[in-house]
Amino acid sequence: MTKCDVAARHLANLYSKSFGGKESGRFRMSAKQVRELLGKRRLYADDIEQLARAVLEQGYVLIDMDSFFVLLSGNAFVNYRRVSGEALATEMAGET
Repeated sequence: MTKCDVAARHLANLYSKSFGGKESGRFRMSAKQVRELLGKRRLYADDIEQLARAVLEQGYVLIDMDSFFVLLSGNAFVNYRRVSGEALATEMAGET
């Protein structure tokens, strides 16, 4: 098991814990906290990519917001509306 796999498991566990005035759910964390979680002094693009993949395997999505990271449940996106082929074609035809 890689450090990213272990970190992803910790993040998934945090999602279900009570903190910050909420019973559970989405949260954000600083880049410093992610470095601590991974045991790194610096975060590189491949570190974030590996962590994001490991988190996705746990059913969550990690979003890099530059100065912090957000963890959301993958299920949060299930009910989003879908773009139809017609809507996309109409939008693309409107290009100037």
